[in-house]
Amino acid sequence: MSETTKSRLAPWLASAGLLLALLVGMGAPLADSGEPMAAQLRARHDALREQLARSPFGKPVHLESHEESNKLTGDVFAVVDHPFATVAQAFHDAADWCHVLILPFNTKHCTSASADELSVRIGRKSDQPAETAFRIAFRYRVAASTAGYFRAALNADAGPVGTRNYRISLEATPLDAQRTFIHLSYSYGFGTMSRLMMQTYLGTAGSGKIGFTVTGRDAGGKPVYVDGMLGAVERNTMRYFLAIDAYLAALAVPASERLEKRLQTWYDATEAHARQLHDVERDAYLQMKRREYRRQQAALQ
Repeated sequence: MSETTKSRLAPWLASAGLLLALLVGMGAPLADSGEPMAAQLRARHDALREQLARSPFGKPVHLESHEESNKLTGDVFAVVDHPFATVAQAFHDAADWCHVLILPFNTKHCTSASADELSVRIGRKSDQPAETAFRIAFRYRVAASTAGYFRAALNADAGPVGTRNYRISLEATPLDAQRTFIHLSYSYGFGTMSRLMMQTYLGTAGSGKIGFTVTGRDAGGKPVYVDGMLGAVERNTMRYFLAIDAYLAALAVPASERLEKRLQTWYDATEAHARQLHDVERDAYLQMKRREYRRQQAALQ
């Protein structure tokens, strides 16, 4: 590719790369709440017992991704070592999600004006003024909250560069007194232009990026991983699951220590899968996130 062509493509590729960082939407339409949904989720746990026991993630985590004509979806099913009541309470209000969504490198700001609204600004890997980052306005709803089942959803109708129908959903059911089975689902819709921009980015500046699903073996017997748009969906799905896991882990320490616990835990978890998830160095990440958190707290005050 000539330098002239690269120069012309640079703004487009930057937007396409940012678009991939914006894949923060989730899941299927909400269904009826209560015991039928809890039973369905427990049945899914039973069906995934072998995959969870032999998970390549080193813990009981199973990842799936799907592509339709104008929609991409990622799903994580996992057993977490937290009581069900802790998990359900941790995501009761929209503001609770800011502790999760601020952890990935590309989230620049997160605020909640009420218990059912969330404003998230997504930007670059490095420091960026919040007002220059893309804003996604989510509606938050707890769709079900019983003694044996919890489901919450974040929905946004529109995103940047032709993307739409962002969905984030989290459902949970207890396995025993100390363990909970959760399902995190993530999806978004796109048009012709947004698909073209993502494919262009993935074929140039984003080439070489991979997901987690093994699609085959090379001549040397080494695993070949999914790439392209499904690879991007899998990377973002895992980033947000690891953020949820870090948020829950930090609840066990005093409130004054939780931010640092979340940041360190999330970064360590992503570096365990550095081939897919490494984006910034530790010191740069920690300094950036501390500044963004202070900015976020100042805005709240």
